[in-house]
Amino acid sequence: MRDVIVGATIHRDCTLVSRPGVAPTWAFSIKMLHLAFIIFCLLFATVSRSEEARYIVTYVYDGDTVKLHPINTFSQKNDFKLRITDIDAPERNQPFGQKSRRALIKLCQGHNVIATTKVIAKDQYQRALGKLQCNGADASLHLVNLGLAWYNSKYANDVALERAEMNARTQKLGLWADEKPISPWAWRRLHQRN
Repeated sequence: MRDVIVGATIHRDCTLVSRPGVAPTWAFSIKMLHLAFIIFCLLFATVSRSEEARYIVTYVYDGDTVKLHPINTFSQKNDFKLRITDIDAPERNQPFGQKSRRALIKLCQGHNVIATTKVIAKDQYQRALGKLQCNGADASLHLVNLGLAWYNSKYANDVALERAEMNARTQKLGLWADEKPISPWAWRRLHQRN
């Protein structure tokens, strides 16, 4: 009794006899399987590199800017300043500026807090731009929910942030408790250094 494989014959004792000039199909299949495995490994390595990087927040400048230090490194040469996208928080010397900063400190600083971000660009001050999450909580959404940051609709398109700001305004939370809150961009124009 013999089974036939294209290009070869398998004998009853499980030996493979190849016909001259024809490669057996199983040899081709093993090569394809090996190639598929290599491709899978390369894709997995690429996907894992595109994940968000993990950091510790070492300093909070204000409600929308932090200093990040990569986890598992001792050198500070890889530390960088991150400007959180999609929001604009009050300046430190502006009403609610310190409250906004303290809310971000409370959310993102501490021994067990892991910050993640994916840097998308740099701004005109060479700060990295990106979303910031602290232990899984979106820092932008957190501050807007508390009424401690404006949703920056000029540069963002985020329905959740837009709704959060509308809710904070309606409930007069944080800076929305003021009759005429001044936006950070208007504050900066009024208090420019000459």
